[in-house]
Amino acid sequence: MVYHINNLQTANGALRNVKNHLNAVGDKNIEVIVVTHSSGAFAMVDGSMGKKNKKTGKVYNFNDTIASLANRGVKFTICANTIRGKKISKNKVNENAEIIPSGVAHVAHLQQKGYLYVKP
Repeated sequence: MVYHINNLQTANGALRNVKNHLNAVGDKNIEVIVVTHSSGAFAMVDGSMGKKNKKTGKVYNFNDTIASLANRGVKFTICANTIRGKKISKNKVNENAEIIPSGVAHVAHLQQKGYLYVKP
C-alpha cells in the first residue's frame, strides 16, 4: 500500500488510517509506504506538531506516531523538492523518513510496481 500525504491538516488522520490498517490485517501481512510532499511533508519534520485535540486539549505529536509505525514496519518518505521549496533543514527530517527526489513521481513509480494507492 502507498499512503499519499500532501496536506499537513490531514496528516494526523492519514497516519491513524495507517495504524488502523495494520491493526486490521496484521503487521506481517502488508507493506506500507507513506509518501509525503507539499505541506504534508511537515509531518516528517522533527518537532512538527499537528492540530490540538478539542476534547483532550493535547497537541498531536507526529514524531511519536511515526516512530511507533516505523517499528511496525511502515516506511516513510519525504520529497526532496519540497525540502528545497519549503526550506526544510535536512537535519530536521525525521530519522525514519527517507528523502526521495519527488513525492509525486514516487507515488506513480510505486503504483507501476503494483502498490495500491490510498489518499486519506
